[in-house]
Amino acid sequence: MAGITRFSFLAGGLAALATPVWAAPVRARSASRIEERTIQSKHFAHNKIGLGPERRISVYLPAGYDADARHYPVIYFLPNLFDTDRNLFADYAAQSVLDAAVDGGVIDPFILVSADFSTPLGSSLYVNSPVTGNWEDYMVSELVPFIDKSYRTLTASTARGVTGDRMGGHGAIRFGMKHPDIFGSVYALHPVGTGFGIQIMQGRPNWEILSKATKLGDVKADIFSQIFTAIYQAHLPNPDKAPLYIDLPARRVNGQLVMDSGLTTRLQDSFFLERMIPRYAENLKRLRGFKFDWGRNDSNFDHVYSNQAFAHQLDEYGIAYEAEEYRGVWGERHWGMDGRVMTDLLPFFAHNLAFA
Repeated sequence: MAGITRFSFLAGGLAALATPVWAAPVRARSASRIEERTIQSKHFAHNKIGLGPERRISVYLPAGYDADARHYPVIYFLPNLFDTDRNLFADYAAQSVLDAAVDGGVIDPFILVSADFSTPLGSSLYVNSPVTGNWEDYMVSELVPFIDKSYRTLTASTARGVTGDRMGGHGAIRFGMKHPDIFGSVYALHPVGTGFGIQIMQGRPNWEILSKATKLGDVKADIFSQIFTAIYQAHLPNPDKAPLYIDLPARRVNGQLVMDSGLTTRLQDSFFLERMIPRYAENLKRLRGFKFDWGRNDSNFDHVYSNQAFAHQLDEYGIAYEAEEYRGVWGERHWGMDGRVMTDLLPFFAHNLAFA
């Protein structure tokens, strides 16, 4: 009886193997898994807020990773304010969504990396700071090389994408702007801080809380004061001004809000992605794919307005992108089986990432 010829996808294409199937049973495909790792970083020794050098990461390895020798593209996921690397898998069932997408042919197998970019106030905002640590340097010079060394990855920028949710979406666009040689495609889910809103920035914090704080935790009495202190630690840091270690761009005088023009300009130029477009337009033009979206019914209309304005500014510079305003609200999760990760984000990366 003639043996049945088996076929295997090798690097050079489809190759015939002469071994009879009964002589070499097919090994069952291993299930996907999540690995939790820790990086000892050198980029946080100077921080003023008590962060240790240990940075956590969670890595999704697709089904079959242990049974073959191929290399995989990598998607880096940046979490929103107050989330860490683990929320995706502990709270949002991301592993099941990713498995279903691969099994259903939405996207070929890939590796996903979620890293912890949190600080005591919620988020690092993904930038280098003399107060919170050098988060950009950590991402590009430690995290990416660590993943490439530890796993079978495709190391070209064409096979590496970055994404994130809300403040994580902000970080994804920022990394794409500054490092297209590392991240070849970008998808931002409902990014914030893309540009000017309807309300003025300095109208959000409680300035009495900020001016009278005696310890870092005092600003947590008001959510906007907490968030904006984190923004100021990233973009208006002052390591000599304890306990918040920031320069305040505004103050209350006789009940009136008085802005510091120099600090306000510095903050806008550093934080708003719209203001960064002139500096990084040519970098954005190098991306293989660039998309962002936002929910039309966000109760904070600043987010809707700023994303619309950001899209218009991209048009002014002739930058290719996709943008979608969908019927949705602030705070909805994207990780369900019919959420935007499955219906939009993963098909985007399936089209724009280079696979083996």
